[in-house]
Amino acid sequence: MGGIAASLARISSSARRESGQARVEEMMQEVKYYIEWTAAETDPEVAAELVNIQIALALWQSGWKETGKLHHPRTILSFQAKLWSERVLNLSGLLAI
Repeated sequence: MGGIAASLARISSSARRESGQARVEEMMQEVKYYIEWTAAETDPEVAAELVNIQIALALWQSGWKETGKLHHPRTILSFQAKLWSERVLNLSGLLAI
């Protein structure tokens, strides 16, 4: 789950830059794979949240070649990926001391 959160944070950072468009698309695919491998090993509630993120990433990815060229959609994805990253970290328990 830490890897998913870190990759989502990298998407957030890279999505802000038009030059990172191709890399963002690769990272979206990477996170979808991580979720696929991880969701089956988690509680059903956590798995459901991860799958929702996976679906949203697939929707972003399907139009990314066009929307990734535009500042506004890149900003929205950056913000959303940051929220997802924080949520996954909270669900993982990695922040609990």
